[in-house]
Amino acid sequence: MRTCTQQLRLPKNVRKVGTEETFSFLCHPGIPCFTHCCRQLELALTPYDVLRLKNAAGLTSSDFLERYVIIEREEQDTFPRLYLTMVDDGKASCVFVSDHGCTVYADRPGACRAYPIGRAAILKDQNTPEEFYVLLEENHCQGFGQDRHQSPKQYCQDQGLSSYNRFNDAVAAILQHEKIRQGMILSEEQIETYVLALYDLDTFRTKLLTGQMPDVILDAPRKQSLEEDEELLFFAIDWLRNFLFGRYSSNR
Repeated sequence: MRTCTQQLRLPKNVRKVGTEETFSFLCHPGIPCFTHCCRQLELALTPYDVLRLKNAAGLTSSDFLERYVIIEREEQDTFPRLYLTMVDDGKASCVFVSDHGCTVYADRPGACRAYPIGRAAILKDQNTPEEFYVLLEENHCQGFGQDRHQSPKQYCQDQGLSSYNRFNDAVAAILQHEKIRQGMILSEEQIETYVLALYDLDTFRTKLLTGQMPDVILDAPRKQSLEEDEELLFFAIDWLRNFLFGRYSSNR
């Protein structure tokens, strides 16, 4: 999902919706287009998406990245973009979709959970996110018109997006940092560290706990807390922000 939608001209099938404005939508196996949205798509992955998916697949983060992720960075991109690979079956199907639906449904990516809603979060003063929503109305999707009325806010709550949004907003403090907006160009080392800290969590943990990360001193209780993936990801976001934009010196 884009974080600067207000600055873009929205496509005809996308419109901004109020937080409490209701829309009618329900996806279920009984509609003819079930799983069609899991094919012919480019699915960008957030750090929290990868955390959930690698655990669902029973893989280390490095193995998951090698098997299921494509990393791209165009010349105009400040940060690399990570996409889930698709199956070469003539339909460009998601690697986790079956005829019966998503095989990792409980840990499906945030973009899948949110569809057809998009949430944008623009950081204001004190890195406080200001959010708004858009609705993507595609003609082929027959989930619209189903007897389920809800607001974007309620829909996102029902889809379990609170944790996804919390991590995405934390990452936004890096993506929308003032130095990035001013045109900061990252070195190859910084780009590699970005992927390592946010997406290759298991390797980052190993380097962290064996003293291979610069300027980080951890006491025993902190090391133990970082065995938990979500705690580690929050730490990694904070560490990376300081690594990129200022000297890391805290023992949080």
